[in-house]
Amino acid sequence: MSEPVIKAENLDLTFQTNDGPVHALKDVSLDIMKGDFVSFIGPSGCGKTTFLRVVAALEQPTGGAVSVNGMSPEEARKARAYGYVFQHAGLYPWRTIRGNIQLPLEIMGFPKSEWKDHIDRVLDLVDLRGFGKKFPWQLSGGMQQRASIARALAFDADILLMDEPFGALDEIVRDHLNEQLLELWDKTHKTIGFVTHSIPEAVYLSTRIVVMSPRPGRITDVIENTLPRERPLDIRDTPEFLEIAHRVREGLRAGHAYDD
Repeated sequence: MSEPVIKAENLDLTFQTNDGPVHALKDVSLDIMKGDFVSFIGPSGCGKTTFLRVVAALEQPTGGAVSVNGMSPEEARKARAYGYVFQHAGLYPWRTIRGNIQLPLEIMGFPKSEWKDHIDRVLDLVDLRGFGKKFPWQLSGGMQQRASIARALAFDADILLMDEPFGALDEIVRDHLNEQLLELWDKTHKTIGFVTHSIPEAVYLSTRIVVMSPRPGRITDVIENTLPRERPLDIRDTPEFLEIAHRVREGLRAGHAYDD
């Protein structure tokens, strides 16, 4: 059996604040395998984003261990193992879309001769060819998020970490981007960790759904998604989809029974 791409063992993280300690994660253990699309869902403040930030070496755990491709998160970052998509697109307004996508290539020291090919490839992947010379303010919110995803894909990392990237978008745009994200995942075979507050989004996108409890964040359930990989939007009306969504909802309710 292959080794997990991301492995967390008894992970704890406590923030020290002026009002006392805040227990963000407690005893979190999880294996994410190559090619998985794993969604994290739970109430606000349950540690979903914190877990992703620990994987990305943006936060340091206070207990337990986490590895990425068999390395520490810091080593994995230096090895360009993952791209990160934040809640907001975070594009530099003074740079064109091509210029924004080019930024990680500049920072990581990719040869200039390779920049154009990398940028063209990811613009195609997110269906933004022809918009590379536009500035962020000239694009819709959904297009800006696609540009943000393209930036995270530019250096061809095998892992994509996505922190609720569609949460601020309206339902119609969100549905469209969900479809596009599944297409992108199918084309690239990347391993994706995805934070969401939406039950339908988690069920529609994922191979597995990790349900988390209110703070301190614990995993209350890991749900295997038995839906076929081909998922038109109307699959959300099927009994199979609704059954999985019901289990997620029950897991969220059960999480409120946990306490310190």
